[in-house]
Amino acid sequence: NHNAAAHRGAHQLAEEATEALESARAVVADFLGGVSDEIVFTKHSTEALNLLAYSIGDSPAGNAFHLKAGDEIVVSEMEHHANLIPWQQLAKRSGAKLTWLSITTDGRLDLSNIDQIINSKTKIVAITHQSNVFGTVVPIDLIVKAARNVGALIVLDACQSVPHFAVDVKQLGVDFLAFSGHKVLGPTGIGVLWGKSELLDKLEPAIFG
Repeated sequence: NHNAAAHRGAHQLAEEATEALESARAVVADFLGGVSDEIVFTKHSTEALNLLAYSIGDSPAGNAFHLKAGDEIVVSEMEHHANLIPWQQLAKRSGAKLTWLSITTDGRLDLSNIDQIINSKTKIVAITHQSNVFGTVVPIDLIVKAARNVGALIVLDACQSVPHFAVDVKQLGVDFLAFSGHKVLGPTGIGVLWGKSELLDKLEPAIFG
């Protein structure tokens, strides 16, 4: 009903499209406990995570996000491919090393050696909030604490958790979060990347035009 390019026109339909878009952004921000300018709409969570990985990968030397050989990216063995392969490819492009948090025999995250896995070389920790295979809810507070101790970014795959329980980005303390619309009874073909405003401002653009 509002077929016009949002933020690209001064006529009535464009104004209506812009209002609809920004209203939706405000709803999602409120849902996550964030603010509107922290919400990036994508086609799905896979694109959201790839968008973030490419933006980080394009960061020049001297930028806070710049990765180089010797840096490490931490994931876990229970990650969905959407939160694994983008980081594998980023490691390949940048020369960084991908390291893993393992799984216990009862399907939980093994944190017995977390201080060895998340260490001074760690630049990014990309972790699921709730496993799509086991249903395991990861103790994010422990992950955040370990990552903060070494100054690493924390990326959260919240695709499974957002539909099942309240998710508040301020309480979680993560830097970036991604989820898909269809898993929260929203439309298909849409996803969300949430990021702290100050960090989004420092990211390199991944798409130009």
